[in-house]
Amino acid sequence: MRAPRTLRARLTAGLVVLLALSCLAVGIATAVALDRFLVGRLDEQLTASGGRFPASLEHERHRDADNGPDTRGQAPGTFGARLFGGSVTQAVIVRGDDVEPVPLTAADRRELAAVPPDGRGRSLSLSALEEYRMAAVRGDDGDVLITGLPLHPIEETVHRLILVEAVLFAAVLAAAGIAAAAWVRLALRPLRRVAATASRVTELPLASGEVAMPERVPDADPRSEVGQVGAALNRMLGHVENALARRHASEERLRRFAADASHELRTPVAAIRGHAELALRTPEPVPAEVRHALGRIEAESVRMSELVDDLLLLARLDAGRPLDTRPVDLTRLVLDATADARAAGPDHRWELVLPEEPVTVTGDDRRLHQLIANLLANARTHTPPGTHVTVRLAARGDTVVLEVEDDGPGIPSDRRDEIFDRFVRADHGRSRTAGGTGLGLAIVQAVAAAHDGRAELIAANHTIFRVTIPATG
Repeated sequence: MRAPRTLRARLTAGLVVLLALSCLAVGIATAVALDRFLVGRLDEQLTASGGRFPASLEHERHRDADNGPDTRGQAPGTFGARLFGGSVTQAVIVRGDDVEPVPLTAADRRELAAVPPDGRGRSLSLSALEEYRMAAVRGDDGDVLITGLPLHPIEETVHRLILVEAVLFAAVLAAAGIAAAAWVRLALRPLRRVAATASRVTELPLASGEVAMPERVPDADPRSEVGQVGAALNRMLGHVENALARRHASEERLRRFAADASHELRTPVAAIRGHAELALRTPEPVPAEVRHALGRIEAESVRMSELVDDLLLLARLDAGRPLDTRPVDLTRLVLDATADARAAGPDHRWELVLPEEPVTVTGDDRRLHQLIANLLANARTHTPPGTHVTVRLAARGDTVVLEVEDDGPGIPSDRRDEIFDRFVRADHGRSRTAGGTGLGLAIVQAVAAAHDGRAELIAANHTIFRVTIPATG
């Protein structure tokens, strides 16, 4: 039998078990006390009889007119025996108004002979009779007179008491179990409120964003143990709320700074790029070193422009700005993005797995195209030539699933948990000039979340990125 798990069940079970043990102790005590009391009364009857019934077996002068033992005043079942010289001479039992001889075995005779003639009652069981209470006294002629009364009525009385107690205690335990369950439920109501508040806290998205803390635990009485726990939880929630508020304010300042900085940088970066392109197009002869420097300035300005655009996009998505939503043919976007990726990475093997019917979603086509392009660019950039890249698109019930799988070297284990973080690169040794900005997968996750979807890394050996977003009819 499995032990109860909840505190309520354990307390209820404990109360019922304690009451059951108390009932068992009371039942045993009353049964033993009644048995001893009735046996004592029986011993008093044996002492009061003084061996008169077996004495009627001693001499003819004690016999009645019918020439038989004197059975007057003897209860049915009374046993009488006379021993002379250590041997049983007679053994009879009262049956109504007459007596019957009792057949005795050798063992029965030895047990009767072993009874000391001190007048004290002793329990004895003969082969032809049930258990008896017997007392022996000395007769007038040096013989031993034994009188016995049956213990069967006492045993029946004790058994009847045990049965009544069992029925009564069972009813009491059932009623006590119901009452204990109700009482424990009422007593644990403050603890349930604490648990409910803690459960609501565990359901809060505490990772980022503004968090609305739940109501505090009510009636946190510091005089009780549960009240002390509730008060401690309220204090902890207050500290957590303050810390989350400060963190959210810091995140908001950082987002505003990133958005403002990205917006302000777009103009000077574009100017630098334009001047570099203009300088490279001059018809005048330019030294090779200067032309190389201008080429590097142009390349870095292009890269910086992309970084600024990505940062501005993430800042806008973090700010929750509404998307330009309309029905989008996701199949067409996948075809176009794969064609662009095939042109940019001809050394890779590209495979498309598309459904027969077009897949349509409600969203921002430019952002969804950027999501797909970033996933394909990630597969192209971080895998060697000859890598097989598979793009799958499928509608599964109310959701649309996009998967990009490659059989490249995979993602290092120490980078898998943070692969969607910003400025994270899968290759520690990859230079910033040869690779991207480290914002591609962060944009993928942000765009998916803006469409009420999610992006996740499914496999680490054969890398699979899966994007799931709601579908439309």
